[in-house]
Amino acid sequence: MSKIPEDLLYTADHEWVSSSANECVIGITDHAQDSLGDVTFVELPEIGANFEEKAVFGVVESVKAASDLYMPIAGEVIEVNEALNDSPEKVNSDPYGEGWMIKIRNNDANSTGSLLDAESYGKEIGG
Repeated sequence: MSKIPEDLLYTADHEWVSSSANECVIGITDHAQDSLGDVTFVELPEIGANFEEKAVFGVVESVKAASDLYMPIAGEVIEVNEALNDSPEKVNSDPYGEGWMIKIRNNDANSTGSLLDAESYGKEIGG
């Protein structure tokens, strides 16, 4: 059974968002990392890059597959988790903590409307 923290928002593509004021932290869910298997490489964007909602912002590679990362909300990248360059396995061991991927400046404070709450995401993955 995947962990689904109540205080986060989710996409059907298995990204999570922690939103405060106009800054958001984004990563992949426990369900996603479990499906991927052992993560071996994470490709993240440059600081300053701008993305529209649903645009591909990076790639996660595992022993099983490579999977695109989709931007849950539009925004500008203000920080990337450099620790994942040397320790991509943090995505597996702590997807909601040390395994976070990027921080963005949210372009629109109301853009979280299409995201799922924990209960809805749980239903989406059959939880």
